[in-house]
Amino acid sequence: MSAAVAAARPGGLGAFNVIVLEQAEAIVAGAENANRPVVLQISQNTAVYHRGMKPLAVACLQIAADSGADVVVHLDHATSAELIHEAVDLGIRSVMFDASVLAHQDNIDATAVIANWCHDRGAEVEAELGEVGGKDGVHAPGVRTDPDEAAAYVAATGVDALAVAVGSSHAMLTRDAVLDDELIARLAAAVSVPLVLHGSSGVADSGLVSAVQHGMQKINIATHLNKVMAGAVRSALADENVVDPRKYLGPGRSRVEAEVERLLRLLSR
Repeated sequence: MSAAVAAARPGGLGAFNVIVLEQAEAIVAGAENANRPVVLQISQNTAVYHRGMKPLAVACLQIAADSGADVVVHLDHATSAELIHEAVDLGIRSVMFDASVLAHQDNIDATAVIANWCHDRGAEVEAELGEVGGKDGVHAPGVRTDPDEAAAYVAATGVDALAVAVGSSHAMLTRDAVLDDELIARLAAAVSVPLVLHGSSGVADSGLVSAVQHGMQKINIATHLNKVMAGAVRSALADENVVDPRKYLGPGRSRVEAEVERLLRLLSR
């Protein structure tokens, strides 16, 4: 992922979650249209939904290989070492190990083990410090990551990217989260690896641009694209004669492609 982060400069690297194949196709098409690098993210929850990681992961890896854009396939929010091992064995070279709910020292110890294992196999590791709210339906926008603690955490674990809590929250359906830009700047100055913003769907366009300008480098977006796709599918299904999945998933794919292109251009400012 570090090469994609570098390729995204100036600006931030857009990272979008994939649940169904049409989303992966749309995200990569949007990246090609914008001439920007992009990350296809498969979460642990999505792997569970599909009753296994391999089919969607293999499809995303092939879509990435066939694209003219710089595309990284990334495992998102994995809490299971076994799933990380499976992902790396499949050819995924960027993973997130999420031990943020553990006690601080337990988080460090578990993450360091994963980072060492992945580095030995040429894979990069993202971790989270200062739990970002919204997982399991609980929003905790008051949680913040301390810069000194973040710097020590990166040094102790050897991770390649760090997700930090700066005011966003997962799974928000509104875009009114207020980020602490001053804290982002302090974190960027203190931490030696790229910073990752989770819960970006809840942040308005202006907030995303400002976050990147203050030092955020990878921007994760999931719920917002799901809303865009769902809206297009609902519109198509308003015609009760539409029953072919291509007739409603196709419009959903097109809307996601356009929105990804727009967001990648936005983040490149």
